[in-house]
Amino acid sequence: MGTMSGTTVMITGASRGLGRALARASAREGATLAICARGGAALESAAEECRALGVEVLAVLADISDATDVERFAATALERFGGVDVLINNAAELGPLPLPQLTDAPSSALEHVLQANVLGPLRLTQAVIGGMLLRNRGVVVNISTDAALIGFAGLGLYSASKAALDALTRSWSAELQHTTVRVISIDPGDMHTEMHMAADPEANPEDLLRPDDVAERLIALFAGRLPEADRVEAGSL
Repeated sequence: MGTMSGTTVMITGASRGLGRALARASAREGATLAICARGGAALESAAEECRALGVEVLAVLADISDATDVERFAATALERFGGVDVLINNAAELGPLPLPQLTDAPSSALEHVLQANVLGPLRLTQAVIGGMLLRNRGVVVNISTDAALIGFAGLGLYSASKAALDALTRSWSAELQHTTVRVISIDPGDMHTEMHMAADPEANPEDLLRPDDVAERLIALFAGRLPEADRVEAGSL
C-alpha cells in the first residue's frame, strides 16, 4: 500500500510533461486520481498508465481556460470521490508562438493566458477548497516559474500571469494560516518539456531536468511533510 493510499489527487494538464509525470508518481504511491487535459487521446493514454498501477482514475476532457469546463471537471470529481486532498494547478499557456515581444503582443493574447494561468486555477481552487477546510485536510499546489520573478524577453505574457498566480497564492496562504489547509506555489525548475522547448528552442535537453525526477520529489513532499512557506523554489526540492 502506497504512502498516498486513501488520498485523492487532482491534476490539471495531465496528458504530458510534468502533469503526466505527477499523475504517474501519485499513482505509484497509491493515490486516487482526477486528471484533466485538452487532448483526448493523450489524456486517456495517461489515465491508462496510471490505472495499470492499480489506482482509480477519473479522466475528464477539459480546458482550464474555460469556466464551464472547470465547473464540470470539479463537479464530476467531487461527485465521484467526495473530496479532493491535493490539487495541483499545473496546466498553463505560454501565449502566441513564436513568442512575441510585449511591444507587438496583442492584448487579447494576455486575456487568454490569464484565463488559463490565473482564472482557471482560481476557479478550480474555489471549487474544491471548501471541502478541504471542512475535512481539515488538504493542499493546493500552484506550479510557478522563475519567470514570475525575473523578466525574460518574449515571456512577458506568461510571466505576468505566473506573477499574478503567485500573488493569489500568497494571499490565500495568509488567509488560511490558522487552518490545516495549505496553498503553496512551487517553481519546479527548467524541465525538458514541450512547453519549455517551445519557449526556448535552442535549449540543450541535457541541461534540463527530467519531469519524472521532479515529479518524484514533489510527490514525496505531499506524501510526507508540507512546506511551511507559500513558495518553494526548485533548489529546495
